[in-house]
Amino acid sequence: MRFFIAVEVPEENRKQIQSIQNKLQELIPSIHLTENSKLHLTIAFVGEQPAEFKDKLIKSLSEDIAGIPPFEVIPSYIDAFPKLHHPFTFWVGVSGEVDKLLKLREHIKDSLMNLQMDVDARRFVPHIAIGKVKDFIITPIQEKALETFFNLPLTPIKVESIKLFESVPNEGFHTHNPLAEIKLPA
Repeated sequence: MRFFIAVEVPEENRKQIQSIQNKLQELIPSIHLTENSKLHLTIAFVGEQPAEFKDKLIKSLSEDIAGIPPFEVIPSYIDAFPKLHHPFTFWVGVSGEVDKLLKLREHIKDSLMNLQMDVDARRFVPHIAIGKVKDFIITPIQEKALETFFNLPLTPIKVESIKLFESVPNEGFHTHNPLAEIKLPA
């Protein structure tokens, strides 16, 4: 099974992000948008593991995030990987209580290390992937237009739990199956 751990984006926020995706598609018609139901904020990618690993992972995550209370992050800006001027993946970045999100990420990394898992050493950039494009270069006019996408404040995302997902390849895309929800202590 191919596992990842994420914060699921609530329905209200998905609707707001959908409007940003629609503007992005008007600006870049060739973009392939992330399905609205798949919007999430990845905390850690675990990768391929045997199915029986799931229960160990859930138990370890439950123990390691026990001291982190719920918090909020706010969708705030648009950017891209590897860089905005020559994008492959467009994403929405978050502000607000990002320090608590980073702390959550560190606790999850500790969980994975305790299970003798390889942990992604790259710098963690909290984001919600919203679309992909191939062989595209952003013009200065398009970049200026992107700056207007966040004129209105967006609803904060209440991080009250994390979810363990299975990612199943499906004709070049992936289906995300939620396997477990682990609540942050109130």
